[in-house]
Amino acid sequence: MEDTVNNMTAAWQKKEGQNKKGGLNAKGRASYHKETGGTLKAPVKSGDNPRRASFLARMGNAPGPEHKPNGEPTRLLLSLQAWGASSKADAKKKAAAISKRNKKSGK
Repeated sequence: MEDTVNNMTAAWQKKEGQNKKGGLNAKGRASYHKETGGTLKAPVKSGDNPRRASFLARMGNAPGPEHKPNGEPTRLLLSLQAWGASSKADAKKKAAAISKRNKKSGK
């Protein structure tokens, strides 16, 4: 019975839809769109994109550890790295800097 439930789980909630380096892969984003109607875009790794600043600020303040007890990075840290930050503190710092530059340029 558990196998039947697992087969009905969307790809974005399983390893097959997750990028090993953090976030969702194309299959995971497509699965999320099919299930919820939401549109997820790929990570913005550099630049002053307001979407990047928003993500870094949100995830920089997210609860939870950056590393598992065995020392491996958590999905949170992997996602931050996919967006160009090395830690939660770095994400907060980069988000503030990007937002400041965007305000100056009128974005």
